[in-house]
Amino acid sequence: MTTRANVRETSLKIALISSLLFCASMSAVFASATNTAQPAPSQQEVNKAVARRVFDEILSQGRFDVADEIYARDFANHGLHRNFNLEEDQAAARWEKQVAPDMKLTVDLMLADGDFVTAVWTARGTNTARVGWLPATGAKFEVRGLTVWRIADGKIHDEWTSFDMLHIVRQIVTQMKWQLMGLLFLVVVLMWMVVRFFRRKFALRP
Repeated sequence: MTTRANVRETSLKIALISSLLFCASMSAVFASATNTAQPAPSQQEVNKAVARRVFDEILSQGRFDVADEIYARDFANHGLHRNFNLEEDQAAARWEKQVAPDMKLTVDLMLADGDFVTAVWTARGTNTARVGWLPATGAKFEVRGLTVWRIADGKIHDEWTSFDMLHIVRQIVTQMKWQLMGLLFLVVVLMWMVVRFFRRKFALRP
């Protein structure tokens, strides 16, 4: 009787241990399957990732070589009075980066609906290069803007952007007010000297 009881107890222990090992292995398999089976990103998330590349890689890092990966060949930037093709759009972006090499754009809000992605962004930078015949001012600027893109097949086909350029000009003028006042004073003095010279010249005539 004792031998049979021992055999039965041993069998129960083996069965219990086997059940526990089986449950543990199944839990590990289930956990592994849960971790590896990630849901595929939605089309809206894919489009938002394309839009973020414009801010991060092109406008902030100045990597204009990736434009062909992001924009479609028939891309159009819809301005207020006319449309701009990809070459014109990127030329303007290069000029902005040249005028303010440290310019960075941050995304404040981004929404996607169908093929359209809307972004509210803020640009910050410093004018450390010449603008035409005007020397670098060293003035800092900060401006908020809004951009809407139409993205299809992983590339941007259309863009609508709006921001307050006058706001940037006001910031630069405010920081440069003493220099501008000095320049204005110099112009006034030069004009006074010219007028005085011509008055004396005409006064000496017989």
